[in-house]
Amino acid sequence: MSAISPPAEREKSRRVRKVMSASAIGHFVEWFDFAVYAYAAPVIARQFFPEFDTTAALLSTFAVYSVGFIARPVGAFLLGGLGDRYGRKKILAAVILLMGVATTLIGLLPTYAAIGVAAPILLVVLRMIQGLSAAGETIGSNSFVAEHSPIATRGRNVGIVYTASNLPPVIAALLVLGLTTVLSGEDYESWGWRIPFLLGAPLAIVGLYIRTRVEESPAFLEMRETRQVESAPIRTVFSEQWRAMLFVFAMAAVASLGYYSLTGYFYSYMTVTIGLSSQDALLSNSIALLVTFVTVPLVAAISDRVGRRRTLLTAMAFSALVAIPAYLLVSTGTLGAAIGAQALLGLALGAVFGPAGPAYVEMFPARVRYTGASISYNMAFTIFGGTAPLLATSLIAWSGSSIAPAWYIVTVTVLAFAVLWTMPETSHRSMQDAAPAPDKDRDDQRRQDELRDIAAGTPTGH
Repeated sequence: MSAISPPAEREKSRRVRKVMSASAIGHFVEWFDFAVYAYAAPVIARQFFPEFDTTAALLSTFAVYSVGFIARPVGAFLLGGLGDRYGRKKILAAVILLMGVATTLIGLLPTYAAIGVAAPILLVVLRMIQGLSAAGETIGSNSFVAEHSPIATRGRNVGIVYTASNLPPVIAALLVLGLTTVLSGEDYESWGWRIPFLLGAPLAIVGLYIRTRVEESPAFLEMRETRQVESAPIRTVFSEQWRAMLFVFAMAAVASLGYYSLTGYFYSYMTVTIGLSSQDALLSNSIALLVTFVTVPLVAAISDRVGRRRTLLTAMAFSALVAIPAYLLVSTGTLGAAIGAQALLGLALGAVFGPAGPAYVEMFPARVRYTGASISYNMAFTIFGGTAPLLATSLIAWSGSSIAPAWYIVTVTVLAFAVLWTMPETSHRSMQDAAPAPDKDRDDQRRQDELRDIAAGTPTGH
């Protein structure tokens, strides 16, 4: 029977924590950079699209915002394939560098008044680079952490990192609120709006430094050692793993719709449709995201014990049940109702994110994991997340009902539930194989631990 000495066990735990820290910090940087554009949209509209009227300029700005989503499937095909061929670590370092450079350049970009039509064109190019970068982040980070983690705590570890994406919208919103409070309107319009974008440079440098100081994942090391690296992961994943891609697409559809409804739409819904003040809307929205932030790792840890499938289906059912009551509650127009309604939605969102985070990457074998999960995840986020604010607004205008978006959420969630009813359990799978074989899982986990020890120069006890 294998026995691992306490010092070796402590060293393994230290390495896992280091990987989690590197992934979480990078995750935060990546999504902070992506989020600041949404909160700077009104001033960007005036600076880069001044020849239109105010409404047209704002629509043009959000059209540029959507470019970031359109670019994500392209980035998924490109970065996912590279991640399976050349390693997770290299791609994760590249994406944080790309995002940091693009975000900083937006902060330095001359306005329409200075360089004319080149300004919005360059803005579109930089948003495309941001979208390409974002496509490689979530699945890359989740894979990296999962492949370093022991089976017993894999969901919890991924959940801790995955939930880091819920803080950037809050921090970005508070930063913009602080700047608009401290600076005069003229100063904010002139140069203050650039500050959040320029923070992309130091944040990216810190994230890049941390990510380059961790070891490559043991699953990829084993593939490279045994010459099992897939030469054509895109072709392989579509021919052999289409069912897994369908399951990930269904999970991500609900997750993305819930996330961007809460972060990209609900603030406008409360201020425009319901009539809440911007301060109350921002406060209640921030509380909801904090509820999600806490819920994700807790439910992910539960899924380690009871399984991803059972936890995920329960979370989906809860999401479908609370959507309409939450929208009805917030329609009463009080701050307390807004906090309660969004806390419910934040809880439901966190309950879905928790088991979905590890399940995305457990669904695929290591040789096509980055490719398969990235393509299906980012396609769902583009189709459902990128269109959530527009569709919600259109549904209200078409139906005349303020709770029409809730019915859309329920419909998508019920359809996803039906697809995921046949989903296999993944929590006990090895990260080297995607076949549920408990004995082989233990052997693969031991082999991955030994490879991790070799990479770090730590002796393995027997």
